Amino acid sequence: MTDQTENIFATGIVYDNIGILIRGESGAGKSLLSFDLMDRAEMRGKVTGLISDDRILVEAKNGELIASAPDHIKGQIELRGFGIVDRPVIERHAIQLVVDISGEMNRMPENEEFETELLGIKLNRVPVPSRRLIDSVHQRLLVLEALRKINKPAT
Repeated sequence: MTDQTENIFATGIVYDNIGILIRGESGAGKSLLSFDLMDRAEMRGKVTGLISDDRILVEAKNGELIASAPDHIKGQIELRGFGIVDRPVIERHAIQLVVDISGEMNRMPENEEFETELLGIKLNRVPVPSRRLIDSVHQRLLVLEALRKINKPAT
């Protein structure tokens, strides 16, 4: 497999050393969910930071999806109603979880909805309804449960 790089519409963060890629339409709440998760990680003393907001470079390299920021937006994230703010930067990080914000609420998603593929790399995924359907606490709980699943030791 050859290495590939793409510039995609998404936000990338690190939560407790796990790279998270958050996808969704414009205005879906990618940045707001990112703020929520980064603030929670910081309060709990976990490694956290912003890879990139809005546009993110993803590269398939040695079987991993590596994310980084385009230089002109590095360390900047939009807080609607306030503007562009700075956050600690994580230069490059492997992505282990894809969060897809959508306008649908599936009460009991099928197992195949919890995985996806990007640039030929298979990744853990969690579908998260938009804030039009659920509140921010519910969104956070869905992501945190997906992170717990990633951190479980193999039995």
